[in-house]
Amino acid sequence: MEYVSRFGMSVAENWHVWLVSVVLIAAAVIDGIKLKVPNWLTFPFILSGWLFSVAWFAWNGEPWWHGLAWSLFGTAVGLGLLLPLYAIGGMGAGDVKLLMGVGAWVHSAVTLHAFCLSAMVGAVLALLLVAVRGNWLRHYAQFWMLLGEIASVRDPVVLAERAAQRKSAMLLLPYGIPIAVGTILYFAWTGMLA
Repeated sequence: MEYVSRFGMSVAENWHVWLVSVVLIAAAVIDGIKLKVPNWLTFPFILSGWLFSVAWFAWNGEPWWHGLAWSLFGTAVGLGLLLPLYAIGGMGAGDVKLLMGVGAWVHSAVTLHAFCLSAMVGAVLALLLVAVRGNWLRHYAQFWMLLGEIASVRDPVVLAERAAQRKSAMLLLPYGIPIAVGTILYFAWTGMLA
């Protein structure tokens, strides 16, 4: 009974972190099924994060525009972290907007740290996906070919065109899953869900 009471208090105190976690889980499930994180989920996620930050700061006696500024900066950090991969065709726009939503709700520092953990989770999931599908040599060669292409071409438009051409032959990782797992693990690790 005491555990249930502590859990209830944690949810009440950190409801916004729990809400972000639920949205991330929904996004991961949808991305896993459809290979797309939909706009009907990401746009309200971002906008509600801005509104939450404005209200939270105002409720705590701080100027509301400080909340908006922190939230917008967090959104920009989420955008900046994934935009380069999106620009060269390595990721979908929904994944970028999902991390922007995380930034809108929990601001820049948490978003940056959660992204780092998400990148590690993504690498592990990619290796597991290759292990399940097999053909290590083909994926190994593709990895080095992609890195060489990024280093030599350097034009995001050309890189995006090439990525679109080979998309059907590539092993795709729905990146909403690593974003969700990495972010929720970060929340748990830092006690934000406690």
